[in-house]
Amino acid sequence: MNKNPNRAAVGNIADSLARRDRTNETIVFAATNKLKDVFRKFNTSLDGLSENEVVASRMSYGNNKVTHGRKKTLSQKLAGAFINPFTAILFCLAIVSAITDIALPIMQNASEDVSLRTVVIIMTMVIISGTLRFVQESRSGNAAEKLLGMITTTFTVDRQDGKRQELPLVDAVVGDIIHLSAGDMIPADARIIQAKDLFISQSALTGESEPVEKVDTVCEDQVDTVTKYANIVLMGTNVISGSATAVIISVGDDTLFGSMASSVASEAVETSFTKGVNAVSWVLIRFMFVMVPIVFVINGLTKGDWLEAFLFGISIAVGLTPEMLPMIVTTCLAKGAVTMSQKKTIVKNLNSIQNFGAIDILCTDKTGTLTQERVVLEYHMDVMGNKDTRVLRHAYLNSYFQTGYKNLMDLAIIHKTEEEEASDPRLIDLSEAYTKVDEIPFDFTRRRLSIVVSDKSGKTQMVTKGAVEEMLSICSFVEYQGEVEPLTDALKEKILRTVDGFNEDGMRVIAVAQKNNPSPIRAFGVRDEYDMVLIGYLAFLDPPKDSVSAAIKALKDYGVRTKILTGDNDKVTRFICKQVGLRVNNLLLGSDIDKMDDDELAKAAEHTEVFAKLSPDQKARIVTVLRNNGHTVGFLGDGINDAAAMKSADVGISVDTAVDIAKESADIILLEKNLMVLEEGIIEGRRTYANMNKYIKMTASSNFGNMFSVLAASALLPFLPMMSVQLIFLNLIYDLSCTSIPWDNVDEEFLKEPRKWDASSVGSFMLWLGPTSSIFDWTTYAFMCFIFCPLFVSNGILYNDLASYFTGAELLQMQANYVALFQAGWFVESMWSQTLVIHMIRTPKLPFIQSRASATLTMLTLIGVGVVTVIPFTSFGTTLGFLPLPAAYFAYLIPCIILYMALATSIKKAYVRHYGDLL
Repeated sequence: MNKNPNRAAVGNIADSLARRDRTNETIVFAATNKLKDVFRKFNTSLDGLSENEVVASRMSYGNNKVTHGRKKTLSQKLAGAFINPFTAILFCLAIVSAITDIALPIMQNASEDVSLRTVVIIMTMVIISGTLRFVQESRSGNAAEKLLGMITTTFTVDRQDGKRQELPLVDAVVGDIIHLSAGDMIPADARIIQAKDLFISQSALTGESEPVEKVDTVCEDQVDTVTKYANIVLMGTNVISGSATAVIISVGDDTLFGSMASSVASEAVETSFTKGVNAVSWVLIRFMFVMVPIVFVINGLTKGDWLEAFLFGISIAVGLTPEMLPMIVTTCLAKGAVTMSQKKTIVKNLNSIQNFGAIDILCTDKTGTLTQERVVLEYHMDVMGNKDTRVLRHAYLNSYFQTGYKNLMDLAIIHKTEEEEASDPRLIDLSEAYTKVDEIPFDFTRRRLSIVVSDKSGKTQMVTKGAVEEMLSICSFVEYQGEVEPLTDALKEKILRTVDGFNEDGMRVIAVAQKNNPSPIRAFGVRDEYDMVLIGYLAFLDPPKDSVSAAIKALKDYGVRTKILTGDNDKVTRFICKQVGLRVNNLLLGSDIDKMDDDELAKAAEHTEVFAKLSPDQKARIVTVLRNNGHTVGFLGDGINDAAAMKSADVGISVDTAVDIAKESADIILLEKNLMVLEEGIIEGRRTYANMNKYIKMTASSNFGNMFSVLAASALLPFLPMMSVQLIFLNLIYDLSCTSIPWDNVDEEFLKEPRKWDASSVGSFMLWLGPTSSIFDWTTYAFMCFIFCPLFVSNGILYNDLASYFTGAELLQMQANYVALFQAGWFVESMWSQTLVIHMIRTPKLPFIQSRASATLTMLTLIGVGVVTVIPFTSFGTTLGFLPLPAAYFAYLIPCIILYMALATSIKKAYVRHYGDLL
């Protein structure tokens, strides 16, 4: 077992970097050497591997399995659910109570003094809390597992003298000869042997929105990253169009995909929620360490019974601890997770709900996350950049009638034409109005495709579309506003400037040209592509999702800044930002970031909204420096290149269409493309935090006030103001009345700003509000001790004077009645004060008028007050050591509570003025 987790983490990072280096070396070798050298290195041939060679390759290079995050065992899941700082406090108290209430009486042969109450109450709270967390996280985990297991990938391979087979992806080995076609997932890193019109989408790895062309020639030029090699295809990418044959050079963890995945298969960072919970726990522990010894010593000195003083000190520790805290926290989180599940969002980690609400910066990938990851025809224009339906009509004829593979741009043209049919009759039934005569297929030398069509009148025309510069090389004329004129050099420059403007906006532009009666003979070829008339351009874009603009605006309204972290180029990214309403005041590239140390990057990251051309490591580094700057950071991504950043963030968010590594790294998975669910998640997270914080501050301050009162009573009263069992029972009823806090209303103003745990505010709140209740507790002491008990128990005689008037059994009975009535009075007053004041301090507003608690919370608090008020009048109350309270007691209690609520409200207002916030 490694006793130094930091050393283990460093070792994992070093192993990951070493594997990445080996992967890069393999790719460089395969890309820059001839095929015969590649075949020799990996012991293969064009015929593929035999069964024996497959086994040998698997022994040498390993299986085609990528190391994902290790699944937690049942025992680890249970430990995670039941062991946290809050329950650790309760476990310690339960152990001490078991010793004092069970073990010691048994050892002293005083079995009648054995009490299981404290241990049972504490352990019940722990069990309920842990079970809730375990069940909720198990459900979310199972849902995420189903998402990860929905797709089974296969690949086509030549085995045993060229015999073609379809096998599961995991069966791929180094040296396999594989065949790729449109729609295929690349099973492993491979060197291309032969390719035809091959375009690959690498967005999952690099963030590039545009497909990249792959070829079969040896790469001799230097590249800045191995993903740029034009003859290498990588695991995790997929074929957009064309076909190819390739030889596998790396599998599993040794692929580029695998080296990235293994680097994130580690424990996530300590989030703001975890830090906050730990800090709050230590505040409570410090208060215990101070209060318990003081109470113990004072009681021991004043009462002379050190064992009773020790037991009472333990009860003080129990009293200071919000026993229901783990359960309330877990219930708040689980309630938030259930609410989000109704919005088609899987919450894998309960703590991430609060982290979601705490984020003040959302970093997001662009491709596939903000964008639709599909090509859309944005503009169809004449040569001067004006919208022109005629250009769309000709482009449709070219795309519709071509018989090759219809790429994404062809499909976008056809879809756009069908969309505009209703508004423009010239676009209706084009496929029926024309007949295809011939076709000149696309090739990567010409970079264009021509279709020859004839209409019903017999008119024949050639329609060509392709890359702008290649199209200009075959055009001698341009058409503008119905006039055809020669294509001069000046016009060419003007056209290229127009196209450059669209390229600057991140759009991909192709040109459209035509000419009538292209050839007298009906055998068309490349030689006919000359003297054509340029009629316009088509501009394509990977557009943003419909909900992005509204989501970014909503996040801004809730105090969350959005930053774009993408591997795509800066031009495309700038245009997308413009479309979604995100101002780009500053933009940094990956090359800029490499030149900065962490301090420089930390400063730059604060005022930079967009980062482009980033590697996965750079994304993670930016997230880390933002967190080190004190921000709570969320990261939204869907690719393998986003996984490391998601692990580094306080909360990782992904989508159900993401790669499996991204979904594994995520804390939250969105099942719908509507990004407005981010706003709902943030609101739910803040509501969850508000209600957790309410309970902690209310209960901790109330308990502290009670203990502060007990401390004074211990020094001044000749008897205990409340027995241990009474104190524990009082806390239990109070805590049960608080179980509806997770469903309480939260003020709209509170939800507008990001919220983080502030342990110091818990301590200050206890110190401000706790003694406020003590003032009325002391008033109740004085009233009960000097007025009420003498009046109704001892004919006006004070407790200390009873021995002067009574002796023997009568004295003991009189003292017992005096104490029982006193304890009943304080028992009821304590419950009234600490329960009703919930409504005073749950909001900075005026309670009942400006802000109302939920109906459930109001009902439960009133029921709690009612139950405690009735207990002294029952036989159970007698068992607890109470006497029934005379009706006259309530003539004192009601004005006392009204004054207390008024004072608590004024102290609350002063606290808000001093600290700026209540919760």
